[in-house]
This record gives sequence, structure tokens and C-alpha cells, in this order.
Amino acid sequence: MLDQNLKTQLAQYLDMLKTEVTIGLSVTNDEKSNKVRGFVEDVASLSDKINIVEKDLTYTPAFELKGEKDHGQIIFAGVPLGHEFSSFALALLQVGGIEPRIDEGTKKRIKAIDDVQNLETIVSLSCHNCPEVVQSFNIMAILNPNINHTMIEGSMFQEIAEDRDVLAVPAIFKDGEFLEGGKQTMDSLLELIGSTRSSDDFAEKKAYDVLIIGGGPAAATAAIYAARKGVSTGLVASEFGGQVEETLGIENIPGFKYTEGPSFMANMKEQVTALGVDIMTGTLASGVKEVEGSANPRLVEVELDNGAKLQAITVVIATGARWRLIGIPGEIEFRNKGVAYCTHCDGPLFKGKPVAVIGGGNSGIEAAIDLAAMVDHVTVLEFLPELKADQVLQDKLYSLDNVTVLKNAQTTGLYGDSRLERLEYTDRETNEERSIDVEGCFIQVGLVPNTEWLKDSEVKLTDRGEILVDSEGKTSLEGVYAAGDATDTVFKQIVIAAGSGATASLGAFNYLMRN
Repeated sequence: MLDQNLKTQLAQYLDMLKTEVTIGLSVTNDEKSNKVRGFVEDVASLSDKINIVEKDLTYTPAFELKGEKDHGQIIFAGVPLGHEFSSFALALLQVGGIEPRIDEGTKKRIKAIDDVQNLETIVSLSCHNCPEVVQSFNIMAILNPNINHTMIEGSMFQEIAEDRDVLAVPAIFKDGEFLEGGKQTMDSLLELIGSTRSSDDFAEKKAYDVLIIGGGPAAATAAIYAARKGVSTGLVASEFGGQVEETLGIENIPGFKYTEGPSFMANMKEQVTALGVDIMTGTLASGVKEVEGSANPRLVEVELDNGAKLQAITVVIATGARWRLIGIPGEIEFRNKGVAYCTHCDGPLFKGKPVAVIGGGNSGIEAAIDLAAMVDHVTVLEFLPELKADQVLQDKLYSLDNVTVLKNAQTTGLYGDSRLERLEYTDRETNEERSIDVEGCFIQVGLVPNTEWLKDSEVKLTDRGEILVDSEGKTSLEGVYAAGDATDTVFKQIVIAAGSGATASLGAFNYLMRN
């Protein structure tokens, strides 16, 4: 079942096991069960600390990982290959005595959960957002016996995915009821199951020299530059990674022929952590202002959505941007029920079905090309008379025989019963109302800056909500700088965001030196 490459890789990890691990195997004699049995037997053959026992589990075929210490249930229903192989390997090591690598504050939140949580995550093995959910819940189960988690491979348990109307992954269920879908982090998952970040966690924080708001490449680069200057540096964000986490293939960063968003940001986080930056996740900034009466040094105060307040001499705002909504009926109602954003994650769920892509820019055309290899038919809808994507992408798109391009098409609504069934649009040339049958709709119409929280502050914004900055990244509020996609920079690119993060951080350092 496992190829030699994976066996060699896994064998090296298994040498780290501190205690014995028992794999409880729930299988029959069908083809799917044989795949799961073969996978488990291959794994067990690599270490004398792994034992296999037959066990009845809720799902078949599936297997449970059980260590010597008391912990919650960790079950894999299906074969955890693809992006989920790392989730399996980590869970195996953790039940075998290797301590999960998370901060003490997060451990405290996990251990404080005192009610039983029976959680399930339906995944696609091609989904790059699913492993973070699976790994986070598995860590919770390791640290708290009240938490149980099952990963369900959607392709092997297709009937479950269909019965539960799952059209986007990861799809999270609690006690069999849908809880949430899409990209999640450890912090957002803890909030989802009722463990919020207390303001008490921030009560003892001293004023920073530089406080960075945001967790994407601009924020990370700003943190690296500030920390390397030897000044006290903090970073606060809902999560570390930002929009880049949703980008699978990246081929335009100098020095990287190819990388993927999650691994790129994981490397950034490792670098930021190694430099001693105080990373605070699980909360959002809700306001920024000068501390009245502060002088020598003059301080800026950042209020968080949990009521906590942080102070710093300088602040760098790098809150990035998010997918823009188009404001039509059904856009919210059918999210995870046909409306999706990530083709890599959710595309395989629409195999053999008709889908639409709204947006004719690079993102939209790349999504259409990707989907064309998986689905029955793709319809691209562009509001303008011409596509905006690069010509090389248009040429590729028009070479595909299962793609239709509709220009001058204004999407007016998405409709269906329990899931998406049709898309309605207006032909802008004839004003004729038209409809097409689709089971999926991928919306790719650009980004909107995450700056709503600044509208009542002294930080000036453009009419599009972007932060106005000068050549040093300085904003209209003294001591406050900004970088990345949240600013009025013309181009929104990873390398440009990172570069502007360095600029803003150096600008903040110069301010510190002068004041």
C-alpha cells in the first residue's frame, strides 16, 4: 500500500516513538477494507512498538490510534494519504509520547474544555486546508480526553458526504450535525467549540517597541526585520498565514521555482518564532489610537475584539485582504452547499458535474482551467466585454472543449433547495435574463481590504477602504505604519507585500531612533 519512499520517510519518524501504540482496525473483506488493512499493516511493519488489534468502530473501514496515556479517540476513516499523510504521521507520533508543538496558552485553552466533544472532519486528500483542521483536532484529543475526533475520507465514504450535503471541505461536524466548513486554524476551531481567548491572557503584556497587526507575508516580514534590529516585537492576528494559506501553487517568488502557500507561511512562522517575536493569535484588532497623555515615549494603543488592550511605541498594520463578495442572493446561503472558492480543495467534490466560475481575471481563469480537468463542464461568467486574465491563460482556456465563456454577463442570483442547482444572470448586451444549471459555483472576483475596524480611527483610508501610506509605509497616525494588501499599493502580490512589510518595519525603526 505504501510506496518505498513513504515507508523510508515514515520509518525515520517512527524511530522517535517513546511508547507503544495500538492500532484498532475495523474492516471487512471488501476492496475498501483491504486498502485500509494494507495501509495499517505496512505501517505496523516499520516499528516493533506498533500493535494491531481488531475493533468495532462507528465507521468501516477505519482505524483508531491509541497510546499508553489517557487521551480522546483519534480515528481515521479511510486511507490518510495525499495531504493527510502528514496528519496521520503526526498523530501516530503524538499518541506515541511525542508532545505536540503548541504554545502554553493554547494548551491551557484545550485542557480547560470540560464537556465531551465528538467531532468529525470530512476531507479530500487533495485539500491543502484540511490537514490543519485534522491535525488541530487530533492535538486537542491528545491533550484532553473529553475530545474525540474522526477524519472521514470523502472519496471512500462518498455516501456520507452526499447524505450530509457536503460540497466543500473541510466539513466539520459535531455529534453528526454540521458545525462549520472551509479553512480553519487551531484558534478558530477552539472558538468554534466554545473556548475563547480570554483578555486575561494579555493582561501582563508590556509595551512593545513594534507591534504588528496581521499574520500574512507583509506582517511576517515586518516582524523579521523588527526582531533582527533587537527591539521588542509582538505580532497579533486571528491566525498566522493569511490569504497565502489558500494559495496552493506559487511560481513567482524569486529563489523558489515552486512552492505552496501553507509550506511557505509555515517556514515564515518558524523564522519569526526563532527570532523571539511574541506571536498572539486567536483575536482580532478592533481599534487603534494614541494613548492620551503619553510622552517619552509616545504610545499607541491597540484594542482587541476580546476587550484586551496592547500598547506599543510603533505599530505596523498588515491585515491583508479577503475574497470579495458579489452581493447576490444565494452567495451566503449556499456556501459549502455549492458555493466555493478553492478549486484545489473543493474541485474534486464536483467530479462529473457542471460548475460555474464568476470572474475573468487571472484567478478566475486559473480556477476554470483547473476545474475543467475534474468536472463535466465549466461556464465562466465575466461582467466586462473582455476577459482580464493574461493572454497565456486565455489561450489555455479556449483550448479546452468543456468550457464556455460568457462575457457581458452580470450574475444576479444562485438558487436551489438544500444545495445549489442553478445560476441566473443578465446578458448586458440584450438585457435578457438567462439561467444555467450548475451544481457548483466558484467565485473569483478579487479582494477587499480588512480595514473596516479602522473607519473610526485617525488612520486615513481610500474610498476603497485601503490604508493610505507614504514611501516609508507611514500612515496618517503618528507612529503607525502599514504594509501589504490592506494598503493602497497598486499591485497585490506576495513579494510586494513582503517587501512593503520590510519597508514599514524599517520606517518604524527609524521612528524609534528619532524618538
